[in-house]
Amino acid sequence: MPDNDPTAAPVTGRAALRADCANCFGLCCVALTLTASADFAINKDAGEPCRNLRDDFRCGIHARLRPAGFSGCTVYDCFGAGQKVSQETYGGRDWKRAPDTAPQMFQVFPVMRRLHELLWYLTEALALPAAEPVHGELRAAFEATERLTHGSAEDLAELDVSAHREKVAALLQRAGELVRSTGPRGNRRDKRIRRGADLIGARLQGADLRGADLRGAYLIAADLRGADLRGADLIGADFRDADLSDADLTGTLFVTQSQLNAAKGNAATRLPRSLGRPTHWSMTPDGP
Repeated sequence: MPDNDPTAAPVTGRAALRADCANCFGLCCVALTLTASADFAINKDAGEPCRNLRDDFRCGIHARLRPAGFSGCTVYDCFGAGQKVSQETYGGRDWKRAPDTAPQMFQVFPVMRRLHELLWYLTEALALPAAEPVHGELRAAFEATERLTHGSAEDLAELDVSAHREKVAALLQRAGELVRSTGPRGNRRDKRIRRGADLIGARLQGADLRGADLRGAYLIAADLRGADLRGADLIGADFRDADLSDADLTGTLFVTQSQLNAAKGNAATRLPRSLGRPTHWSMTPDGP
């Protein structure tokens, strides 16, 4: 395909946007702040290694994070930013053997994570036929974002990633609107179903939410058992402890593995092909 073909496959594929902990210096276990809560059993400042981090940068309790009180670790997704910073930005120099790199590395990691998350969304948008009118702009945004990820540590540390994210978010919104306008629409009489809605604990069992705009909605502990979410825009929606048992999420827009990992579900929950069934979900079709 010609280089200027807006439908050409992105240079960075989905595989590069998945965490590869074997090639990371345990950055999420050091760079981020942990607050003692239902998600984390301890308080930890940014830049302080988690007490469970081993000398080889592996988690000492990886197989039992949830029962040990670290469910938040099973939800977090760096979108491949960890290995990118470790192996490309810093050329394999880790913060233990080169402690002078540590402060900057821990600053760069969350910036890279946000850029990689944008690449994930842009990759999905470029694969949506209904978003073809904006494929050219999406491709340009993808290439601009990818270039930023290959910048120097100094450039990344100084990057105004929020400003860049805002531009990309507007483009992703347009792509989502194009897709939802051509697909089936569910129940529109429920005025609660809208962008950024407070649906904490909402009873939405069996709800027809096809094509709904639920961007940034708070669906914490919501009952979504058997709900039809096909074609719904779920970018930024908070699914912590939401029950997705028997729900249909095929064809949803911009849902991530992290969102699924934060929720509950079962063997009958229908998922997009690009995402996996969380290991803590019930494996029976009738829910936990």
